[in-house]
Amino acid sequence: MKGLSVFTMPKGKPIDPSLKSEIVSKIRNDGMTVSAASAHYGVNSKSIYYWLRDSVVDGNRNLILENNKLKKELEIAYRIIGRFTAESQRPKG
Repeated sequence: MKGLSVFTMPKGKPIDPSLKSEIVSKIRNDGMTVSAASAHYGVNSKSIYYWLRDSVVDGNRNLILENNKLKKELEIAYRIIGRFTAESQRPKG
C-alpha cells in the first residue's frame, strides 16, 4: 500500500486592496448583491462576506474611537458651561 498523501486546497490569488474596497463599496452603497459582485468580479462570495464582516469590525473600531473623542470634548464643554454658569450667578458688587 502506498503512503497517504495530504491534499491541500490551493490558496486563491491575492486581491488588490483597491478592488476589495470597490467591491465592498458597490455592495454597501450601490446595492449590488454579493452574488452579483462575485460573478462580476470573479471573486468567491465567501471572500466577499469575509471582507464585509472585516470592514464592519474595523468600522466599529473607528466609531468607538470617534465616540470616545466626542465624549471627551463634550465633558470639556460641560466644564466650560458650568464655569460660566457659576460666574454668571455670583452676586455683583
